Amino acid sequence: MDLSNQLEVRYHTFGRQNPFLASIPKEVDQFIDALLERSDSHDAAHVLSTARPRLDVGFPDHELYVGVDRDASAGMLILSLPETGTLVSAGFPGLNVNRFHHVAGHPIEFPDGSGVPILFARQAVKEFLLLRGGIPDCIEWRPYGNPEAPVDDEDIWS
Repeated sequence: MDLSNQLEVRYHTFGRQNPFLASIPKEVDQFIDALLERSDSHDAAHVLSTARPRLDVGFPDHELYVGVDRDASAGMLILSLPETGTLVSAGFPGLNVNRFHHVAGHPIEFPDGSGVPILFARQAVKEFLLLRGGIPDCIEWRPYGNPEAPVDDEDIWS
């Protein structure tokens, strides 16, 4: 197990300061399963890679959000990296998903057309782990929203 390459996963209120750590693909499945089994107020996760650099102020240079819709057997992803900007999973046509999810009770809205089958969402998070915080290539990505829109800098973990 490479302790320098783990995913810090936050999805429930008691995990804010002590995140779930995923070091192997099986542990990614564990937290995705937990999201699928949880209430609607805990059906998304905030994911960070310990293998990526931190900014001078100590914050990570990236973030990945994963939401799940158990009724549609689907997932949605938002990935923000300095080298690409913010990307969203390019959804499968005809896949109707709930776009409104919650990370530890905090709301997050995924864009229209961002739902992918849950197997692809799982694989994307596993690739994010194995690529040490790189861009998963098992799904298509598209730019997120309007680059001119204001950024919400609220830290939901404080």
